[in-house]
Amino acid sequence: METDTLTVEALDTAIEDALGLLISKQKNDGHWSFELETDTTITAEYILLNHFLNEIDNDLEGKLAVYLRRNQNKDGGWPLYKGGEFNISASVKAYFALKMVGDRVDMPHMRSAREAILAHGGAVNSNVFTRITLALFRQIPWRAVPVTRIEIMFAPRWFPIHINKVSYWTRTVMVPLLILTAQKPAAQNPRGVNIDELFHKPPYRENYKLTNPTGKWVGSLMLALDKFFRPFEPLIPNLITQKAITLGLKFMENRLNDEDGLGGIFPAIANSLMVFDCLGYKNDDPRVVSARKAIDNLLVIKDDEVYCQPCLSPVWDTGLSAHAVLEASIKKTDDLLDRSSEWLKNLQILDQIGDWAHRRKNLKPGGWAFQYRNDFYPDVDDTAVVAMALHRQDPKKNAESIKRAEEWIIGMQSSNGGWAAFDVENEYYLLENMPFADHGALLDPPTSDVTARCVSLLGQIGYGMDHKAISKGFSFLKREQEKDGSWHGRWGTNYIYGTWSVLSALNMVGEDMSAPYIRRAVNWLELRQREDGGWGEDCATYWEHRKNTAKASMPSQTAWAVLGLMASGEVNSKAVARGVDYLINQNNKNTGWEDKYFNAVGFPRVFYLKYHGYSLYFPLLALARYRRMKPSNIQSPKFGI
Repeated sequence: METDTLTVEALDTAIEDALGLLISKQKNDGHWSFELETDTTITAEYILLNHFLNEIDNDLEGKLAVYLRRNQNKDGGWPLYKGGEFNISASVKAYFALKMVGDRVDMPHMRSAREAILAHGGAVNSNVFTRITLALFRQIPWRAVPVTRIEIMFAPRWFPIHINKVSYWTRTVMVPLLILTAQKPAAQNPRGVNIDELFHKPPYRENYKLTNPTGKWVGSLMLALDKFFRPFEPLIPNLITQKAITLGLKFMENRLNDEDGLGGIFPAIANSLMVFDCLGYKNDDPRVVSARKAIDNLLVIKDDEVYCQPCLSPVWDTGLSAHAVLEASIKKTDDLLDRSSEWLKNLQILDQIGDWAHRRKNLKPGGWAFQYRNDFYPDVDDTAVVAMALHRQDPKKNAESIKRAEEWIIGMQSSNGGWAAFDVENEYYLLENMPFADHGALLDPPTSDVTARCVSLLGQIGYGMDHKAISKGFSFLKREQEKDGSWHGRWGTNYIYGTWSVLSALNMVGEDMSAPYIRRAVNWLELRQREDGGWGEDCATYWEHRKNTAKASMPSQTAWAVLGLMASGEVNSKAVARGVDYLINQNNKNTGWEDKYFNAVGFPRVFYLKYHGYSLYFPLLALARYRRMKPSNIQSPKFGI
């Protein structure tokens, strides 16, 4: 069991150190919750929100500004992920927020930011969401924004554009946003800050071009329709608009989610606060109070800086942490696993019929949300991960929860055999051609990684290839394999994540892991191993022409590769041994591992994430599995993750 510096003692020490660190981070009630970081856009938007509402905390904003300055690129702009290239929209928002806080335009970092923005054409080239923000602050005219009408709330289900035909995140962000674009309120902006200097012309004289998001003829047609319809907007009777706003408010208020906020995500919660403000809600209104708390709960407050998370990830973190602890399995963890399983079972959504039901009217709920509470929007991926952890921990004690999760997941399978994260049959690709959709994340179609997790769960609880849902999922996964043997990772970066997920699922349902298509995946993973024994993959790989980009090896991605190879029968391979060696050598006794770059994605090419827990529980899971399999000559894992 040796390769270079790899010894039984070193392996045991790394596992025990990591396990102790993970246990130390568990909350008293049994759950885990790690930081979830994104680019500077959310933090900048938090500052802008407070200036929209005139709710300014100077001390807090000073620390938020420290975070923004620290993450500025050397080229003067701000990227979408650490080490990424300049992004115009992220840079405009960060600059605007810093100026709001009080940074002078002649400061070196502001000057370099301004020069970079102007060199890229100026703020006129910002995306649609940024333009809406600037229009609310009266920095640009509303003609810079596509035609967006709250009257879409009246649309019948057969209509091409309907709120149930977009993803949950689009739905919860879009409804309050449409109320804002109907009302067109002016931000309070008490300091009167403007960013005219980010334009080559006076902002109200600029030519704001809308873009065709897909480049297809349908997109060009929608641009023409936008131009045609715009002059008729003032002719829409206000009475109709107000009735549509009432419907939008009803939608929002049914889903406000107390202190977890609308949709449990920052953009939707922030938009709801601005809606309440422009409609005259008082600050002590319970709806305003809870939304305000939901926003502030997203802050990560440190001694010298603060940043704002896009959402919270406790269910996801708890499920995956439980898997790592279970793999390391020692008796002293029994109590903490009992507490984590009870915490999870208490959050299972058993009664609330969510938005998913518009395509599955007779399906009983039974899933888990990603956040503490988000009952209208449980997600399939979390549900599969949690159900697998509960099954492994105690299948009899947790049988009822597992059964409800099983039923819900089987019912959420799309007709093509795949599973999406939150919805079913959410493949209305026509909508991606709308000018409003320039962020490229309007829909929630089935993906390889989520499908793999569902197949893994069904396999772990005892179903085989003869089960209809597994058979359809298996066919979907085979169709989705890339030519080079890998699988795309929709929710984790990127092909390493997707390939690990699928290989784990195929092993779990008894597929022949020597099949040629699986050996191509194994070969792809082995070829991607770096000189230091680790694996790494950059966020830039979501652009097809940059598929093989990597800046450095990362612990989380190395763990995924090692887990994927072990699922393929490669526990005795040199590649696995080198990967394990890398993880042991990178481990710090006191702090564990560190992912230096972002390791996940919210929306490919638009919105990236760093799960701070990934660099702890995934390496622990990989090392503990290696220790379990290697000396016993076990050729394949017995669990779905």
